[in-house]
Amino acid sequence: MTEDTAQPAPSPRRRGFFGQFWRIIRIYYFTPGDRVRAWGYTLSVIGLTLLQILVELRFNTWNRDFFDALEARDPSAFYGQLWTLLLLLLAAMVSAVAQLWAKQMLALDWRRCLVWNMQSRLLKHGTHYQLNFMPDAADNPDQRISENTRWATAMAVDLLVGLLGSILTLATFLGVLWTLSGPLHLALGASEFTIPGYMVWAALAYATIGSVFTFLLGGPLVTINMRRNEAEGDHRFALIRIRENSEGVALIQGEPDEDRGLRAAFGRVMAVMNQLYGRERALMYLTSAYGMAAGVVPIIVASPRYFAGAITLGVLMQITQAFLQVTRSLNWFVDKYPLLADWRSHIERVAELEDTLEAAESLEADQTISLVVGPTEDGREVLAFRDLQVGHADGNVVIQEATAEIAAGEKVLIVGESGTGKSTLFRAIAGLWPWGSGEIRTPPREHMFFMPQRPYIPLGPLRAALAYPANPRKFSDAAMVAALERCGIGQFASRLDEEERWDRVMSLGEQQRLAFARLLLQRPRWVFLDEATAALDEENQDSMMRLFREELAETALVSIGHRPGLDVYHDRTLHLMRAPDGARLEVRRKAPAARQLRSRRTGPLVAAGQGALRRMLRRG
Repeated sequence: MTEDTAQPAPSPRRRGFFGQFWRIIRIYYFTPGDRVRAWGYTLSVIGLTLLQILVELRFNTWNRDFFDALEARDPSAFYGQLWTLLLLLLAAMVSAVAQLWAKQMLALDWRRCLVWNMQSRLLKHGTHYQLNFMPDAADNPDQRISENTRWATAMAVDLLVGLLGSILTLATFLGVLWTLSGPLHLALGASEFTIPGYMVWAALAYATIGSVFTFLLGGPLVTINMRRNEAEGDHRFALIRIRENSEGVALIQGEPDEDRGLRAAFGRVMAVMNQLYGRERALMYLTSAYGMAAGVVPIIVASPRYFAGAITLGVLMQITQAFLQVTRSLNWFVDKYPLLADWRSHIERVAELEDTLEAAESLEADQTISLVVGPTEDGREVLAFRDLQVGHADGNVVIQEATAEIAAGEKVLIVGESGTGKSTLFRAIAGLWPWGSGEIRTPPREHMFFMPQRPYIPLGPLRAALAYPANPRKFSDAAMVAALERCGIGQFASRLDEEERWDRVMSLGEQQRLAFARLLLQRPRWVFLDEATAALDEENQDSMMRLFREELAETALVSIGHRPGLDVYHDRTLHLMRAPDGARLEVRRKAPAARQLRSRRTGPLVAAGQGALRRMLRRG
């Protein structure tokens, strides 16, 4: 493979945090099918947030009137304010619950949009498979889609609505605080100073001090949360691998080694969690004292004007409540910093998967192996290789200069030493392996059926597993039962509607025969077998391969296999010969299949007869 054709897979592009977040926003708010709901929920949240601030503003004036009534010892005014309080509480409850509903719907619908978008792109054109070979691909895509999207969207809505509310509250109550606090006159020696709206400056100073200390103490939280997500994902992946490979682990008694591996994986979780908890405890020193002092500081700062008789008790309480609203708005960063750090780690993990999917899509667009789907110029449906070179993502060559043609209805066996690229060639034919150069002309994809060594058995009833990937309603029960019986697994015919983990109920040999039963139902024009009979004994292998002489005689067969006796079911052989610069494809003709099959079956009888003749001669 030449240097100009063997291009490594593109690495995911790195963006700043706001660039990453913008991509996640853009997917939801500018996708035609989602943007109406997105903007509808968003405007509802904004409107209900404004309503809540209006209720809080009215509650601020209620504080003044309530405490003035207390100071004046006016019972009628006092009880009148209690009725006003009940109405304010009712308005606060209704607006809070309505805003919560709008926030929940916004977060859930945003998550749905992200999950559907990522799932469809992950499953498109085998991207989920190609990610295993791409350099710098995002790890644990399952965790990123199922968990990180949840927190990325839920936290985003919570944080952004909180930020919006803080900005609007700040704008509203700054004016109130400026008006109520009035000027503060200070004397320093012979000089006098006047600070207008001094409570506003006190609130700004108080919030600034808290924000600076929060940033200094909580700065490492973003990095720690990123490491926590990675460690949690690795531990969960290790658990999933054991569950999916439990039989192999149990048979070789590998549990002690797996336990050591799991302990090491969770040890990394423990280490990063201890770092996280340590930082959170350091922040707690600040936030606990800071929050408690916030209710006292405004009374202390405003007390000189109260003692001077410049303001009433009601105004003092109104100032205190306005000060708390302003500092709470300014302290949004202080209060939310741990959540911000955690949220940022989720955003970055979702954005990294987005970047990886984008890199896979650009890889598909820029692939150097040209897949040409359709008949040749003379109208024949063929599978053809033209100067095909197949390599790895890093540019190393696997197959060099392959040129061959397989006609419709032909039966061709591909053989070669392990590591010569037989399975990789199949992946390239299926369009799953874009690394390389040259041309592959294929039949239409809907005419092709691939059977790997371990068949995929989906979750659900047996009829769905048998019909996969077609809709099970496409086939009658009689056809399904006949296919199962023809493939030697008729014992499952009465269980078509049972839901089981069929990949565990059935042995690997039974799963392979189930895959052949699929062939009988779907009858594709081209079948590709990759060691698809490796788990079958010789008798069952012969029974399955006879399908291509009897029921599927018109179907083209391209198979990979090492088992003895496979060659008799094929018309010719393509041999991948190992070479220093990549395996080369050689076409080998062979004797007619019928003659070879006859020789294979009569050979033992001839040998037995010859042995008997020799024994007779010795006795004579």
